[in-house]
Formats: sequence, C-alpha cells, structure tokens
Amino acid sequence: MPVTDQAFVTLCTNDIYSQGALVLGKSLRNHETSRKLVVMITSQVSGRMRAVLGKVFDEVLEVDILDSADLVRLSLLKRPELGVTFTKIQCWTLTQYTKCVYMDADTIPLRNIDELFDREEFSAAPDSGWPDCFNSGVFVFRPSLDTFRRLLQYAEDNGSFDGGDQGLLNSFFSNWATADISKHLPFIYNLSISSVYTYIPAFKQFGSEAKVVHFIGTPKPWNCKYNPQSKWVVEEEALNGEQHQLFLVHWWETYISDILPLLTEQEEFDGTDKHQFGRIELQMKSENPSSDCSKEAQPDNPGHSVSSAHLSKSVSELSIQEAEEALKMEEERRKWEEGHIDYMGKYSFDNIQKKLDRFLQ
Repeated sequence: MPVTDQAFVTLCTNDIYSQGALVLGKSLRNHETSRKLVVMITSQVSGRMRAVLGKVFDEVLEVDILDSADLVRLSLLKRPELGVTFTKIQCWTLTQYTKCVYMDADTIPLRNIDELFDREEFSAAPDSGWPDCFNSGVFVFRPSLDTFRRLLQYAEDNGSFDGGDQGLLNSFFSNWATADISKHLPFIYNLSISSVYTYIPAFKQFGSEAKVVHFIGTPKPWNCKYNPQSKWVVEEEALNGEQHQLFLVHWWETYISDILPLLTEQEEFDGTDKHQFGRIELQMKSENPSSDCSKEAQPDNPGHSVSSAHLSKSVSELSIQEAEEALKMEEERRKWEEGHIDYMGKYSFDNIQKKLDRFLQ
C-alpha cells in the first residue's frame, strides 16, 4: 500500500547532479518503494532537466535561498560559506510529510530500504572517517519548521566545523553518538566506497548485505567514462579495487537502461556524437570511427528512444559533462555577481542597443 505522508528526499543543485538524483529515484522505484519521492532543486537546474526529474519524482521543489524567508537570507549573509548547507536543511520545511529519509544524489540503493521509515529522527550511519560522527548522506528526519529555525540559528551562531552540512548536523544533533543506539543505522545503509579499501576483509564478510552505496569524494559515477560493450568504467585517476568498479558499473547500467531513454524523449539527436540535454552533454564514441553512432541511434519512430541494446553493440564510450555553453553562462553569472562586467565587449552599450533593436522589430 502506498504511504503518502512519508517520502524519500534528495537535492540537486545543477544538471550534472540531477543525473545522480535520477538514478537514485529510479532505483528506489525499481525496488518498489511505497513512499513518495521528492527532489529539491535550485535555480541552476534547467527547465528541460526539471521535466525529466518530474517523470521520476512525485515532487520537484525549487528551494532557492534567495527566494526564501527573511530568516534564511539573513543567515546566509552572516554565513555565506554555508550556502549549499542552508539549501539542504530546507528539507525540514517539507511539513506535508510526517517522516522522511534524506539521501544524497551520489547514493544508490541496491534493494528496497523502506524499513528505514521504522527509525526515528535523527537516525544515520557512522562516518567511516570518524565513527563518533554520523555521515549526513543518508538520514531519517521529521520535517518541522521549529527544527528548521533552530538549525538556521545554530548555523548562524556556530557555523560548521567542516564547512558543510555534515559538521552542522553533527553539532546540532550532538548526542547522536551516545544517546540512543537505535538511531545508529548499520553501515550497510550508507556504504562509503572509500572505506572499502581500508578494510577489505570486512567488505568480503558483509559487503553482500549492502543496501545503499555512497560515492563519497571522487570519482562520481557521472565523472567517469563508461564502455557499454566491455561493461567497464574508465577514470583518469586509477580506480581502487574491483568493488569500486562493480558499483560504478551498476550505476551506469541503471543510467543507460532507465535514465537515458527519459533524456532522449526530451531531446532529438542532431547527427553528431554529442547530445545536449538541458545543461549537460552526453558524448557517445563509436568503436568504428567510420560509423555514425548517433545517426544509427535516431529511431524511425519519434516516440521511441535510444535502447540499451543499441548502446551495448555500437558505442564504445559514454561520458557525461557540463555543456560548454552552460559553463560559459555560469562563468558570466559569477563575474556579474562579483561586479566584473564586460562593459567594453559583450555588454557594451552598442551590443545591448543592437539586442534591444532586434527585440523591438
């Protein structure tokens, strides 16, 4: 039976992280969760990517700090270094739900994890780097405007010892380590890839029970290149261990089978090996340079999308990156915010006048 007053929640701040959120959401669906799925986004997520997110998540909610309550804006002015943290803790404002499980966009569930909703706030798994602290990539919480306000006030007064949400939340829920052992989630609910290499025997003993994998640090799955034919992930820096490779391949297989078709419904192939979806660019390299992979991928039926079977036969490398135009726009926006405006070039009076004239014609 669907449970409509509880939800899995995640956050993506741009189109690149949206790829992780999509794989997370679709994996929860594939494992037949009975809870609602909510993704919080910022203004940097493009309209086209929002449309794709809407096909996987029940709610796509923009939580831009600049449009938030005065209390949030004032807190941000005093602690500008905590911008993303202030965005993430807005999950406590989702008071249409009685209980939620937050999951970072770089996590992926390997099986149904609805039993997490049997836990209480604030339940989380130990951090592999300092087990007396919890890792904030997966946690159980109860939305509450009062808790949200107290978190904001605490952040404003004390900041965060690690500069992010994990330091803030560990300080705020400071009795987690000693107060109630039932709020300590088993490590299998937040298996850090980086920890696998430090204790291989434990992974061999308990790794098969893992329920959630967390791609902490680098590389993120979407920063890697994937070969659908060999089912092998390639990264500029050497990957540590076959376990990392195994989980990265699982992420990419989910992406190809469940997410890529949704993206290709939004965009038509343009006859090149680069395809832009919102502010991301998907590159497909063919094993045989003389064959045009993208033309083969263009289906006769416009309602039909790229199949994973085609990719496994014809594409030797897939990679995701931020589209060049999007990077330029972000750079221009940053310069505007810093007051470095190109008044002699792109934003000169003559160029602005020409744009106005074209618009008014």
